[in-house]
Parts: sequence; C-alpha cells; structure tokens
Amino acid sequence: MNLMGWNSGLALWLQIPGGSSLLTIAPLLFIFAIFYFLLIMPQQRRQKKWQAMLGELKTGDKVTTSGGLRGTIMSLKDDAVTLRVPPDNLKLEVSRGSVVSVTTAEEGK
Repeated sequence: MNLMGWNSGLALWLQIPGGSSLLTIAPLLFIFAIFYFLLIMPQQRRQKKWQAMLGELKTGDKVTTSGGLRGTIMSLKDDAVTLRVPPDNLKLEVSRGSVVSVTTAEEGK
C-alpha cells in the first residue's frame, strides 16, 4: 500500500480553488432532493389529506379508529368524537386524532 500517493492526492484535493466547492456539495444536495421527493413530500400529502378528512367529519359517519374500534359518530366536539359501537350500542368518546378512516352514511348504503 502506497501511502505517499494517497497523501499527494489529498494535497491536490486541498489545493482545489473555491469555485469547485459546488462539486463537493452536489452529492449532498442530490441525496437531500431524493429524500424530499421520496419521503418528505408524500408524508406531507398524507398529513394534509388526513387533516381534511378530520375536518369533514359529521354525525352519522362510520369511522375506524387507530385502535381498531369501528362505530358511528353520535356527536362531535372540538377535539373529541362520541361513537356508538355495536353490538351493544356502547357510547365511547375518543380523540378526533385517533380516527383513521371514514365511511359516510351514503357510501354505507
């Protein structure tokens, strides 16, 4: 292994003028762009879609919570939803943020 060649290559790299520093940053920018388009942007879209779904909740909608409960919305509050859960028509109050999917009354028929 020739360490002298490695040191001379390092010395040449350190003497590169400042104008080519973009070449050293370009791979990092490329990696960030990939992460943005593959991870960040789709997550933001899902978040906006979920927020819109929560804003459109209404009485009579059939919902599923993150805990797996399925029920019909009886009443809405600012941060909570009261569900009627079969088979005993049990009324449960869950946080609005725990709702993961909605089937409106028209879709269920």
